[in-house]
Amino acid sequence: VTLVESGGGLVQAGGSLRLSCAASGSQFSINAMAWHRQAPGMQRALVARITSGDSITYADSVKGRFTISRDNAKNTVYLQMNSLNPDDTAVYYCRIDAQEGGVTFRYWGQGTQVTVSS
Repeated sequence: VTLVESGGGLVQAGGSLRLSCAASGSQFSINAMAWHRQAPGMQRALVARITSGDSITYADSVKGRFTISRDNAKNTVYLQMNSLNPDDTAVYYCRIDAQEGGVTFRYWGQGTQVTVSS
């Protein structure tokens, strides 16, 4: 399974960005899809997660500003980020938990840089 991320970039505080992450491969089914982020000198942290049953979890710091969604037909997960502030600056990674042959594997995207200027 390969994940390809897109949508990062530079934005001013208060602006918006939309991240996308498309999964491709053969004979897999996706359970949960998620976005994590890692700022310089910090550990990678969960931002948002959506399960196959559309149960959604957000980090407290992004509640009300970020929205995670998924398109099952395209095996794609999105992260709509609004009201961005400099604290949101980080490399954003998508993650999927995929089931192949009865075994669950975790895959990570390559990361996309999000920089919010003040």
